[in-house]
Amino acid sequence: MEIRVLQYFWTIANVGTISGAAEILHITQPTLSRQIKDLETELQTPLFTRHHNRLELTSAGIYLRSRAEEILTLTRQTEQTFIDQRNQLYSGKVTIGCVEADNTDTMAQAIESLIQDYPQVHFSITTGAGDLIKEQLEKGLIDLALMLEPIDTKRYFSLRLPRQEQWGLLVAKDSPLSEHATITPDDLIDLPLIISQRQDVHSMLNDWFDHPNLELSIVGEYNLIFNTLPFVLHHVGVTLTVVGVTRTLDQSRLTFVPLAPMLETNCVLAWRKNKVLTPIASELIKRFKKFNEESEA
Repeated sequence: MEIRVLQYFWTIANVGTISGAAEILHITQPTLSRQIKDLETELQTPLFTRHHNRLELTSAGIYLRSRAEEILTLTRQTEQTFIDQRNQLYSGKVTIGCVEADNTDTMAQAIESLIQDYPQVHFSITTGAGDLIKEQLEKGLIDLALMLEPIDTKRYFSLRLPRQEQWGLLVAKDSPLSEHATITPDDLIDLPLIISQRQDVHSMLNDWFDHPNLELSIVGEYNLIFNTLPFVLHHVGVTLTVVGVTRTLDQSRLTFVPLAPMLETNCVLAWRKNKVLTPIASELIKRFKKFNEESEA
């Protein structure tokens, strides 16, 4: 005897008609009638008698209504207990480290989805350079890290996000470079560059530059791009970055020019292998995985 069928029977017993119960239960009358007939067959006894377009309970039906009410009440209470325990479990704070990248939007979507289901969840976001975020992940100061490739993830569990980040130069609008459709390796010769402090990024750019006998002219380094903007506007140098970071900047004074051949990397969601995650962090990872599956579908 299924709980669902008991709910059907209990609703009919209280409403008194198949049509009224079907409307409440949002199923068709023939389906409901068949379910009750199957229940009577299973119990080998009639549960209703028909009188003037209304159904009246037999003595067996009266007994079953009483037991059904007890069973359904207990079922609801049991389900609510588990819901309450789950809500209590999915409470507290999740700490996340993020580099500057377009995929922070993916992080926002995942957290939005989590908070909609578990409003008592709070989050703490630390924004910084990849090395800082990596260090905080190593020390256990954050639960999850959103980092930009290239990065060594051998020591972590990781999930590569599908949205790629395109690299290019952030230049002043009044710079001749702003008229370029792309920036080639030849354009980079003797160009004053402001580049991330991460050595992985230095290596990536050198591989792309592909001029073995020439060295890039790096005049400065940064950990967060915001502080480089005055230097770009005063023509001290141009900043190597990803396009997603620039979308909130003043487009009337700054221009993003992509590299050619195109240079793209992915963002990676990472967490420590030797750390037990909180239920909140584990649930957030599940939602990231779901977003990935939907993006690849």
